[in-house]
Amino acid sequence: MKRYLIIIIAALVILTEPLTVYAEETLPYDTYIYDYKGKVVHTPAAYIPSKTVSGKELSCGSFKSPQDMFIADDGTIYVADTGNNRIVVLSNDMEVLRIIDSFIGDSNKKDTFNAPSGVCCTDDGDLYIADTNNKRVVVLDGSGNLVKIISNPQSEVLSSNFDFTPLKVAVDYAGRVYVISSNVYQGIMAFNQNSDFMGYFGTINVRISLTQIFWRLFSTKEQRARQLQYIPTEFTGIDIDNEGFVYATNFDSTGGQAVRMLNPKGIDVIKQNPSGRRSLSGDVSFSYGGDYSGASEIVDVKIQENGIYSLLDCNRGRIFSYDSEGNLLYIFGGMGTQEGTFNQPVAIESYHGLMYALDASRNAIFVFEPTEYGSYINEAVGLRYKGDQTKAVEIWKKVLELDSNNEMAYTGIGKSYLSSGDNKQAMYYLKMGMNKEYYSIAYKRYRNELLRANLGWILTAVLVSFLIYFLFKPLIKSRIRRIR
Repeated sequence: MKRYLIIIIAALVILTEPLTVYAEETLPYDTYIYDYKGKVVHTPAAYIPSKTVSGKELSCGSFKSPQDMFIADDGTIYVADTGNNRIVVLSNDMEVLRIIDSFIGDSNKKDTFNAPSGVCCTDDGDLYIADTNNKRVVVLDGSGNLVKIISNPQSEVLSSNFDFTPLKVAVDYAGRVYVISSNVYQGIMAFNQNSDFMGYFGTINVRISLTQIFWRLFSTKEQRARQLQYIPTEFTGIDIDNEGFVYATNFDSTGGQAVRMLNPKGIDVIKQNPSGRRSLSGDVSFSYGGDYSGASEIVDVKIQENGIYSLLDCNRGRIFSYDSEGNLLYIFGGMGTQEGTFNQPVAIESYHGLMYALDASRNAIFVFEPTEYGSYINEAVGLRYKGDQTKAVEIWKKVLELDSNNEMAYTGIGKSYLSSGDNKQAMYYLKMGMNKEYYSIAYKRYRNELLRANLGWILTAVLVSFLIYFLFKPLIKSRIRRIR
């Protein structure tokens, strides 16, 4: 009987093993994360390729170097087909709804686009198009009628020969328009509802070296003005959440911080991981997997639900997702020719749990769907974000069943126990998650808890000790005198 049982088990192993190996081998990219020391730790895949859609398959003709993509709340997809001078509007089922390549201008004449590089849509259905080579932002209503044009901004802070070349555009709930313009390093350009330029938004303070300070002391006014063009602070991507916070990405060759969360005053209020070992710039190691191509080059950001946001790296074709506290959740994507890998990724979006990425070289939209592992992480982060700690613990435990080394899961469980007052359990899980900050909090609370629970016994023991000492003090002294 045992012999037959062994044969059956062996047969099941042989039948099931090739399926697992095949799944791992066909994944076109590495999936990993960084531990508390900044070392690479391989993880299960959080997202896998679902499908790839090109212009040819959509019966609208091939895309030509598309540069931006936007998905509205109803799932409508807007693609800035830059090389074809048009905006392609798709349904969420990837069916062509319409193609916008012209509109009726102010003089009742047909007007066209010239290399539109950015697009977004408001809740009211107004479409904002960064008409790059025409040096303007065109605003159309839901029927394609012209609403207004933003061009040639005037201000004392702008030079007389200022070249307005919009690349990306976004609009907040109050109707303020934010524009990333080419070769503008002072910040994002902000416009009010009347299309008036209000000033630069989210200016990045650049640290100047001692050598630069020295040479600036001896530079003329004209020379100092020319030196501005060497400040590497140009923004690359933009997105706005429901509360009006502007998330903006920028190139950061040092790998320090490539995304900012700007409040209405333009002040960066984004939270970073307190460990200091995990930056908000993508890859921590510039030489991961033998790749020595330098720091990640973050070109776009997408705000998802529950405080999660994702960054797109055009250098290595990877997508990095973080929670609202700056913790890295998962990484997926890569460069290559297989389905699910990129050649020149330029934009990312999300809708109902799916991730969308636009590739300007392969002229296609890539769709990624979450795995069980990725779905659990998203759900657990969402539950904690909403304050439902109990349910979050159960989901984090499911994450640990799939990845026993996931520090975020241990930390998530530890924080939940800490919130519920179970400090001893919190200490265990926070230690497993290598979270020194919250472990210290749990330790102090547990220590105080023990002191409060045993304070009566401690005081009683001290009091009894004093009584015994004073009662037997004369006897002790007399015995000492006898000995002498």
